[in-house]
This record gives sequence, structure tokens and C-alpha cells, in this order.
Amino acid sequence: MLKTETPSSLHTGLDQYPTEQLVSAFVDDQLNAVEAVRKAGPSIAKAITAAVPRIEAGGRLLYVGAGTSGRLGVLDSVELYPTFSWPHERALALLAGGESAMFQAVEGAEDDRAQGAKDLQGLNPTPNDVVLALAASGGTPYVLGAIEAARAAGALTIGIANNTDAPVANSAECGITLDTGAEVISGSTRLKAGTSQKIVLNTISSAIMVRLHKVYGNLMVDLKPTNAKLFARTVRLTMHATGADEASARSALEQCGFHVKVAVVALLKKVPVPQAETLLAQSKGSVRAALSA
Repeated sequence: MLKTETPSSLHTGLDQYPTEQLVSAFVDDQLNAVEAVRKAGPSIAKAITAAVPRIEAGGRLLYVGAGTSGRLGVLDSVELYPTFSWPHERALALLAGGESAMFQAVEGAEDDRAQGAKDLQGLNPTPNDVVLALAASGGTPYVLGAIEAARAAGALTIGIANNTDAPVANSAECGITLDTGAEVISGSTRLKAGTSQKIVLNTISSAIMVRLHKVYGNLMVDLKPTNAKLFARTVRLTMHATGADEASARSALEQCGFHVKVAVVALLKKVPVPQAETLLAQSKGSVRAALSA
């Protein structure tokens, strides 16, 4: 039996726990998700190192999964645009059963290996693309079909699974095993298995964006402000990065469409916005390189 399906020996009387103990059981078990990701650190780093050159060359991040794993992939893909101004068309997610499966389970969709391959082929994968394939069980046919199609197209495949020696990890070029073990509620991988996958996706996509110069220090300087909260954030980030007062930060931002990295270079280099934009273009978007130019 898969570890993720094995009933936990620690909480056999779960249904009789008082509420405070029930909360502790669920929360404390999440610590095992963090530990599983820590142990997989070298594999995660290897995947990021392999992915960066392909993304720099114009590749896309393509997420594939079923159920909770698939929904986590969708979540990571859609959050890259507001956080890093990453183009929507360069972060796409496939969910077994289609878009409707985001809100309601589509029975049997995850068992269709051929459909996984077909859906992936429908994205016209290229050798520069990076496919993030997720399956808690590690053997989801839909995901395995997508990996097979991705490899045939020459795309980089990163397989993320929560059981050891899992086909999803073994069949991908970069396998990441998150050995989270039995769940508090047996087989409910939306719990710590899902948490571990969320941590890994956050880590991989965020690390790639750091390597693409979308972060200066630890500040998100390439965000896309789409609401009042984010517009206010661009002002705060610019002030923090440059030491400028609010009026100066806002003035610089208004001249460059609230593009933080441009405002930062303009203020720190004391150059007009157009010149700051040129410096950034020549530096491949790196604020540090633009400032030293």
C-alpha cells in the first residue's frame, strides 16, 4: 500500500478527539510537509538549475495534475502575473477533466493516460518549455501521459510525487520525492501532501523569477499593479528600495506606468525614466547591473 494511502497509526481515535486536540493533530502534522520538502532540497535545486536556461530562452512553465495537485498547479500559474508580471501565455496549467474540474471533480479523468498526452500536445510543447507534473500518489495515468508527451517534444520534465520510487518522479528528467507519509485522515492528500506540493511550487517558480531578475534584494520589483492594494505596494517598495519620500517615489512611478524597477533605477541613478528603461534593457532586466552600469 502507498504511504499516502496507509492509515496513520498515530490518530486511530481521531473521531473522538476534543476539538482542541483535533486542531493540534491537523496542524502539527503539517510540520511533516515542511520536513519532507527540506529533505528534497537538492532535487528541487537541481530542477530549478535545469529550468532557468530554458525559461531564459523563452520557454513556458506548464503545470499538469489531477485533483488537488492539479488545482495547486493552476493556483501557481495564475499568481505569477500579478507577482512578477509574468505573461499569462507563459504559465499554463492542465487539469485532468478540464477547467470545470477546478470546481467539481470529474470522475475518471485522472485515469486517462491518452488524454493527458493529448492535452499536453495541444499546448505545442517545445524544448524550451518546463513541465511541472504533480501527483501525490505518483502514479496518476493522466500525468504520466503528459510527461511522456512532454519528453517526446524535448521539454524539460519535473515530476513531483509524495511516494518513494513513484513513476511520476522516475519518468521525469528531474524527479522530486516528497515523502510525507500517512495522512491524519487516511488517504486525504489534500492535507500535508498538498501542503508540501504548494511549498515546492512556490519555491520553484519564485526561484526562477529571482534568477530572471524580477527581485531586487528581497523586493518584488516587477509586480503588475492591478488594484489599489498593489498600487500602494509599488509606492512602498520604491520608497524602501531607494530611501525616497512618498512624493518622489510616486512621481517616478507615474512616469513609468508604476514599474517599480524602472523607478528604482531612475531614483538611485538620478537619471530620467527613459534612460533608466534603457539601462534595464541593456542589463537584461537586472536592477543591480543597471545601477552599476
